[in-house]
Amino acid sequence: MFMKPRFASLDEILPLRQAVIIAGTTRDSPFFPGDRDATTRHAGVFDGDRCIACATFLIQPFEGRPAWQLRGMATAPERRGQGLGRALIAFAEATLPAESGLGVLWCNAREPAAGFYETLGWRRVSGVFDVPGVGPHFRMVRQLPDEHEDA
Repeated sequence: MFMKPRFASLDEILPLRQAVIIAGTTRDSPFFPGDRDATTRHAGVFDGDRCIACATFLIQPFEGRPAWQLRGMATAPERRGQGLGRALIAFAEATLPAESGLGVLWCNAREPAAGFYETLGWRRVSGVFDVPGVGPHFRMVRQLPDEHEDA
């Protein structure tokens, strides 16, 4: 049975962030700057009350223009490979442009995840760089669909 992504509260996604994103790094907190901003959107996929995949979308500049930054994307290890990450990205692409009019989605992708984003139409716009305590990353970007395009 496929579960649909939905907007979520920060408190709903924090346990998964702590377990998946923070584990194995030198970070000690699952919080990101901007998590509680009024414009920030958190999304998750849930199995009952348990968050099994999550992502956060913050308004952060990309090349000097307002854009959505994807942060904190995670899937529970036992649920990987089930399309939940793809579903979260599709949910974001469908809902964020209509909500805000911002046309770009970007992220700093961990090196092992870059290929996943490329299969979804994202492109690398930087060489590899190190995030201290976390590891190698690439900056990646995706143009969001124009909310005014005719279907």
